[in-house]
Amino acid sequence: MTDPEATPRITGEGGIIGPVDASRVPRWVGEATFARLPRISEAGQADVAILGVPFDTGVSYRPGARFGPGHIRESSRLLRPYNPAVGVHPFGVRQVADAGDVAVNPFSIADAIATIQGAAGELLTGAGVKRLLALGGDHTIALPLLRAVHAVHGPVAVVHFDAHLDTWDTYFGAAYTHGTPFRRASEEGIIDKTGCLHVGIRGPLYGEADLTDDSALGFRVLPATDVEHLGTPGMIEAIARRVGDRPVYVSVDIDVLDPAFAPGTGTPEAGGLTSRELLAVLRSCKDLNLVGADIVEVAPPYDHAQVTGIAAAHVGYELLSALALGKR
Repeated sequence: MTDPEATPRITGEGGIIGPVDASRVPRWVGEATFARLPRISEAGQADVAILGVPFDTGVSYRPGARFGPGHIRESSRLLRPYNPAVGVHPFGVRQVADAGDVAVNPFSIADAIATIQGAAGELLTGAGVKRLLALGGDHTIALPLLRAVHAVHGPVAVVHFDAHLDTWDTYFGAAYTHGTPFRRASEEGIIDKTGCLHVGIRGPLYGEADLTDDSALGFRVLPATDVEHLGTPGMIEAIARRVGDRPVYVSVDIDVLDPAFAPGTGTPEAGGLTSRELLAVLRSCKDLNLVGADIVEVAPPYDHAQVTGIAAAHVGYELLSALALGKR
């Protein structure tokens, strides 16, 4: 079966084209789009688009996240169309489609940033896509994505799941790396400094100034060390209290998970969240004004048995469910 138009698919309300029907086509057959969803060219249009950004020139330690989008898509083949945890068919109430990958320049960070911003902007304005989920790639890509989202929604609150702050100034004199996107975003005024929050931060820092600088840039920190006594409900409450009704962009660095749950990443840190904790918190995004999201730093060369890829695929599934249910 090679003709996309003839592929049996699950359909939703109003003629929505959903994922390939796994009861009629084995899961390992065909192109690996996210959750076996249609390409935008097949769907004709999309309320929510999934965009791959295979770029990792901004990493400071282990490379490999350029292969992340394809790995997450391959790992998403087992996802099913109904999410019982939140009671929604995410691909049946909104047209969700895979927009493929951005062809980024691997030798120039500046050129890559411009290309990513242009591709995201074209989807959000030229193609009429209302919400975007990006698959990275390293965390450098968050800056051009936020610029594109800001052009549509204005300053957004950022809920940033990560082991690291990513508000450092430079690495080796380079201002644009995977450790600097949220400092640049704050300096450019594209985030709402009254509503931003890091979740899952842990591990050694360069000094106490890292935290004071971070606070001045508009972020509050919910460290991984607080998770044990806060629990999932406490994390959800802290996020909701911080962001309120602001438009929200969620950025998930997969290393927010403990390496036991996500070994395939470039800068792993011990003591992270479990997959269950992260997914439970992300489900609460349905109660937020979620306008966009990314999943970054999945590095398949260090993954085995798709452990990290499967975790990232489920992160994407919960974010898409939240986008389907979320406030408008």
